[in-house]
Amino acid sequence: MSNTIFKRLGLLFLVLVLSVVMAACSEDETTTNADTDTDSGSASTDTDSSGLSGEITVWAHPYTDGSTGEGDMWKTFASDFEAETGVKVNFEQIPWANRDQKILTALAAGQGPDVFYVIPDQMPQYAEQQLILDISQYVTDEELSGFVPTAIEATSWKGKQYGMPILQTAESLIYNKDILTELGVDENSLPTTWDEFKALAEKAKAAGYYAFSYAGGGSLNNTLYPFLWQAGGNVIDEDNNILINKPEAVKSFELINEMYTKGWIPQDSVTALDHDSLYLGGKLLAINGSGISVNRLLDEKPFEFVIAPPLKDAEQLTYGTVGMFVGSAISKNPEAAAEFMKYVTNTENQRTFNNITQYIPTRDEAKDIFDSQQYMAQLAGYTEFAKPGVIHPEGRNIMPLVQAEIQAMLEGKQSPQEAADKAAEAIDKLINK
Repeated sequence: MSNTIFKRLGLLFLVLVLSVVMAACSEDETTTNADTDTDSGSASTDTDSSGLSGEITVWAHPYTDGSTGEGDMWKTFASDFEAETGVKVNFEQIPWANRDQKILTALAAGQGPDVFYVIPDQMPQYAEQQLILDISQYVTDEELSGFVPTAIEATSWKGKQYGMPILQTAESLIYNKDILTELGVDENSLPTTWDEFKALAEKAKAAGYYAFSYAGGGSLNNTLYPFLWQAGGNVIDEDNNILINKPEAVKSFELINEMYTKGWIPQDSVTALDHDSLYLGGKLLAINGSGISVNRLLDEKPFEFVIAPPLKDAEQLTYGTVGMFVGSAISKNPEAAAEFMKYVTNTENQRTFNNITQYIPTRDEAKDIFDSQQYMAQLAGYTEFAKPGVIHPEGRNIMPLVQAEIQAMLEGKQSPQEAADKAAEAIDKLINK
């Protein structure tokens, strides 16, 4: 059987697997009609002075509810790029739901987009399957120098550059100011370390409040991982060294167990998907929140709030995703695809995109869009501390394995060390199956 057939079968198998196990994006899912619906790779005889020609198809998602001019933005990007390069851009907006299956099915059939959107815990798997372009040959170090370093780290894999980052998020502690006032805590002297936060958590509990939200049924990006990174730990590296049961990582398991046994987090934290009602109802001191959380609080105004920097134990780190555009490995026009990726993520276009979508630009120069927005400007400053999850081909599949062991720990069935050891065993079986 030929290598081509093997690859095609491998892609089809991957489609079937990912349709079951890959979760939807953590950002809000909205639906907008696509601007165009055309196949990519159509040849053209028109050649611009840039040396590029032909056409490309770009797939992206609805980043807003459609009321902010997002559709017009993409039309302008497409027409301006064509004017500059002579390359026609066929833009299609696809839903967040089942996006992995749609993309992989198209690529397995030798069709689909030249450029599409992914996040860091998708990118390594696409790279390992040789589904996306290594764009190192198309982009220079100078062209990458204007990006936030954490964004470049999140868009590369094994020394190769695969994506051009367009958006970033950063989570940090958002406190209820009314509770802080009741506890006699100065909002300008909030905890910066684990020990300081523990002391405040005990104080909040004594006053009848939960200190923190731990949604144990949700993504580990929002629960375990920030604490794990702050302790100096990790889950797994790109060489498949499993690190989740090392002493540094186990400290995060111990912290979560302590928060639960001492009642600093709600009793349903084992499987809860959120604690929005408790937080908005004034029963919870703090959450780890992002720009979405801030905009909700500003809209609903349940109480005044203040944002504190990410906590530190061994390191000061937090979770924040990075949205990137990647090029399809089957593109018939890879040079044009790479050029569009650079074009749409340049400083001016990032200002436009992120002003409309209210995400954080990945270029420092573009962050001036939040100069008049106190809270978004503050979160934008924390992207230097933001890690985008476990960047590994099995990153998403690791999550439920670890989550199950943490839940068993919180139910009192095993110690933090035992939970970490069992999580390591499960990860080892997964990557060596």
